[in-house]
Amino acid sequence: MNIQQRVLVWISRMGHCRGFGIQSPTDYQFVRHVVNEHWPYYAYARLGKDDDWLTRKLGLLYFRLANWRQPAVIVDGVGAGSYLHAGCRRAQLARQVAEGTVELALLPVEARCQALLDHCDRSSVIVVEGIYRNWAAWHELEADERVGTTFDLYYCGIIFCDIERFKHHYIINF
Repeated sequence: MNIQQRVLVWISRMGHCRGFGIQSPTDYQFVRHVVNEHWPYYAYARLGKDDDWLTRKLGLLYFRLANWRQPAVIVDGVGAGSYLHAGCRRAQLARQVAEGTVELALLPVEARCQALLDHCDRSSVIVVEGIYRNWAAWHELEADERVGTTFDLYYCGIIFCDIERFKHHYIINF
């Protein structure tokens, strides 16, 4: 992605910075303290030194997600294992869904997450990478009845499977 496109994406989402407009305290806290956290974490200095800007930006987000969620098993379909393991050392990394409940999963948008949603409960979090490449697949996931709150970060989407809460779709300037 070139610099002009990055600037246009940022400008188009400028009104969605740092949780503006989010009325739910839980969702606001998630956006402020996980998605858009700017304070350096303990592992930032050693993670992704040789990665390009987008891989590092998403990797640090995945690190903060794993650190915040502290899952026992992480399904890693995007190859961000070093970031995820640094965020939660006790987590076991898997490449595909095994039997049981998924706590945290990272998948590309092409993976068609419909089968994964069968293994999710109300505490599950799914990250779908590359949603700007396939908007139709992302909107299909947003509309699924097993999906609760979603966060559109342009480079990836985050899905909370808690359907007991009011369903809401947020656009975040990430």
